[in-house]
Amino acid sequence: MRLPEPLLALRNRVLSKPEFQRWASIFPLTRPRAQRRARELFDIVAGFVYSQILQACVQVRLFEILAEGTQSVDDLAPRLGLPVEGARRLLRAAASLELAEARGDDRYALGELGAAMVGNPGIAAMVEHHAMAYADLKDPVALLRGELPQRALQGYWAYVGAEAPAAAGEQAVSAYSELMAQSQRMIADDVLDAYSLQDHRCLLDVAGGDGTFLVTAAKRWPHLRVILFDLPAVAERARARFQREGLGDRATAIGGDVRRDPLPEGADVVSLVRVLHDHDDHDSPNFARAACQALPAGGRLLVAEPMSGTPGAEPIGDAYFGFYLLAMGSGRPRTPAELTEMLHGVGFDRVRQIRTIRPMLTQLLVAQRP
Repeated sequence: MRLPEPLLALRNRVLSKPEFQRWASIFPLTRPRAQRRARELFDIVAGFVYSQILQACVQVRLFEILAEGTQSVDDLAPRLGLPVEGARRLLRAAASLELAEARGDDRYALGELGAAMVGNPGIAAMVEHHAMAYADLKDPVALLRGELPQRALQGYWAYVGAEAPAAAGEQAVSAYSELMAQSQRMIADDVLDAYSLQDHRCLLDVAGGDGTFLVTAAKRWPHLRVILFDLPAVAERARARFQREGLGDRATAIGGDVRRDPLPEGADVVSLVRVLHDHDDHDSPNFARAACQALPAGGRLLVAEPMSGTPGAEPIGDAYFGFYLLAMGSGRPRTPAELTEMLHGVGFDRVRQIRTIRPMLTQLLVAQRP
């Protein structure tokens, strides 16, 4: 519930007083909430250290090694490439974050969150990728002011700010295409669980990378034809992927630039998976408009991406993606209402939101062309 302004001001005056903070930490009825809030604030302060501990775990392959079973620090240290005391410090830190689990006698096993890391290799890929984000966020105020002369993330994503993105070669697109493929695996099943393509005959995925989303869809629905549209060098990677997956007879990859080239026709459903939030307000409607023009009457558009203001996951959309995309130099997270307005503005109607099992990773809007 949003407080009226006078009550909001009163609350903040009270909470900012050290004597009230101390009283609230002692009084039995307020102590649990006060302690929880103090922990939450400290977690924000210490967040960078926590993320670096996670990065260290990924770099030394701690989770894969612990997945073999409980092991002693003495046995783990040489496998991690660390001195015994360094390994012990890392394992204690990892256990405090539930990435590992202390089993007594200086022995450790995989923790619940560490086990989740093993099952989602895309998370590890993102953790390693974050080294560039950390560099760009070193001076967050300069980033907000637009004063950084160079950004590592801006150079990483070859299409950002490029005059002719379609001219990007294999070397320019390979790193980010592989990263997107790794992380796309977490998204594809959630989207396709939420919206069935059983009644569709052809899916066009715009800016679909190496085709991970389309491969997942095509394998789930054997009747479905799929078309990928992306930059020429990326489409070439997808073409090879389709052949490796045995989908060459019903999967097509077409290269081009959505800002200059019309999308291929023939699909009755188009997907934009983590595309619109990568582009600024003047550019993102071009993708939605192109999708509308490529669809027949009654055709559907799927917009799947993390969105601003997601209940229970607000920091993911507005803090993480808000600053990541700023460092990247293109795009911003948008609320479902903002995206709905955009889709209506380019010609869609009957926009509806469909629940996904992990809205913190992706939410889904489905729009229909009249």
